[in-house]
Order: sequence, then C-alpha cells, then structure tokens
Amino acid sequence: MNILLIEPIGAHGLLLRLNRPEKRNALATDLLGGVADALDAAAADPAIRAVVITGADRFFAAGADINELAARDTGGALADPRPAIWTRIRGFSKPLIAAVEGWSLGAGNELVMCCDLVVAGKGAKFGQPETNLGIIPGAGGTAVLPRLVGRSRAMRMVLLGDPLSAAEALQAGLIAQVVEDGQALAVATDLATRIAARAPLAMQQGKAMVRATFEMHQSAHLLMERQAFSALFGTADKREGTTAFFEKRDPQWSGT
Repeated sequence: MNILLIEPIGAHGLLLRLNRPEKRNALATDLLGGVADALDAAAADPAIRAVVITGADRFFAAGADINELAARDTGGALADPRPAIWTRIRGFSKPLIAAVEGWSLGAGNELVMCCDLVVAGKGAKFGQPETNLGIIPGAGGTAVLPRLVGRSRAMRMVLLGDPLSAAEALQAGLIAQVVEDGQALAVATDLATRIAARAPLAMQQGKAMVRATFEMHQSAHLLMERQAFSALFGTADKREGTTAFFEKRDPQWSGT
C-alpha cells in the first residue's frame, strides 16, 4: 500500500494524501520523508504552482509513530534524520495548503504549522500532547506554535496536552478557515486552484516575505521585502500583469 497518495489538481496543482489508516496517519519517518520528497519534486516542477496536503475523514495525522519514539534513547534522538526532513518541508517555496478533518496531533499539528493556509472541518482538533509521553514537541510545537497562537495558548497545549477546537484554532490564528465537516478538501482545493491561477513568482515571494516575519528583525525584513518587490519588476509576469490590466483582459502568467 502506498503510504502517500499523489494526484494532480487541474493543470498546476498537486494533492498529497497521507495514507496510513491503520496508524491514523502517524507520521513515521518513511511517511514524513515521502512528503518531503514529493514537495522537493513539486518545487522543481515549473508546472506545479500550489500543493494541498490532507489526511482522512477522522484524522489528519495522529502524531509521530510511537513505536519509533519508544525505541530511541537520547543518542538516537540526537541522530534522528527527521530534523533534516522537517527543514526540507519548511523550505518548500510554493504555496502549501492543509485540508484538515478530525484530529491533528503532535507531528501532525507541526506539519499543519508548515503550511501557509489551513482549512479545517468544524470538528477538527489541534493538539501537542507529547508531554503525555514524558517528552516535549520536537518539530515546532514549542518554537513555532507560540508565535502563531500566543504564549498562553501554547503553554496550555504543551503543558496540559489540551487541544484546540477548530473554532479556537481559527480565533488563535493557527488556521485560516473553518468549514462544514467533510468540506475541508474541496475548499482547500479551490484555494489551490485560485492561487495556481495567479502570478507564480509573486506567490512564491509573497509566501517567503510573510514567513520571514517570524525569523527576522523588522528593519532587516523591510529591506528584504523591498528587494523582493523590486526583483519582481524585472519579470515577464510583471509586464504581462500591467499590460493585461490596461487591456482589460485576464493575464496569462508564464512564471518567468
């Protein structure tokens, strides 16, 4: 059985579906690596402009694989290949959208935090329950989560293991949209289609500049933003966008 299903979304989108139902899509190293491999391939393919990642109806991803965790000691954890895999996922340059139904826990929630837009069914739950196992989150659950939801919510999620409901996650800024249960994938696919119809280089630079907010001092970020803004003025898409505006027609983006 393929643990990661890959299919096109129209001409310029890609859908990744986590497919370990017997393990509630637990993100074992092989599945996590498969996601990174698929994103690396999508990043290198000029035809792909947006990617959606989803799970199953009752669970997006229920954390890491407990069997892998149980087998490791400190040395094993320090030598774990997973941090390098997570770096590849976070480094994906094109818009990445998550469609979440049901539970998103531990590594599953950390994968959600790698995405740029998150659409969730109203019954979805988002949690970092690692302290229930005597450990802590290790892929963004203490480093990224507070930047998104604030200190107090992050403390509650990490120290008590309490999940956020979809409504709470929306209010906290962890996700972008709540929809009726069962509709997350359809809405996420529509968002990907809309993004894929827009100027590809502008989408990539827009993503990069917003994400830099969490990594740079504001003055350096403003300079970097202006440089990215200026660089786009030399692209064929900028010329096409302004020409199409004056000619009152839809632009035809080339991604160059």
